[in-house]
Amino acid sequence: MGTQTGSVAWEICGSQDGYRMYSRKREEFIADFCLISQRTLDDFGYKLLRYHYLLGGDYHLCCQHFKMDRGTYFHSIYRIENRLGRIFAEVRPYPLYPIDEYFGGTTQRESRRRPATETDLFGREVPEELRLSA
Repeated sequence: MGTQTGSVAWEICGSQDGYRMYSRKREEFIADFCLISQRTLDDFGYKLLRYHYLLGGDYHLCCQHFKMDRGTYFHSIYRIENRLGRIFAEVRPYPLYPIDEYFGGTTQRESRRRPATETDLFGREVPEELRLSA
């Protein structure tokens, strides 16, 4: 993120028209991260996320504050990472993960990649409503 989060970006947001707009991508990312985390996690999970990731507390401090042992603490952190990682990748219209696509701008061009199709053991395409999300 850098040390200075107060910069304004001038980015292209249209197709052939050259439409441009101002944005504060870093602030928008931080706000999206915090709001999605707060809406997704329960109170304890969000407090643990705040202490560990946002305030930078190490496991000694967090274990002492939440009165939990080291194993339970790390299992809780891994569950939070797993849950939020999936949510950040699936949020629409602009997923928070991968980060380079989030900060890459909001162009309306078609993707060069073909959409991923899943096949079963016999090579038949699996309908989208039956696909696994992991």
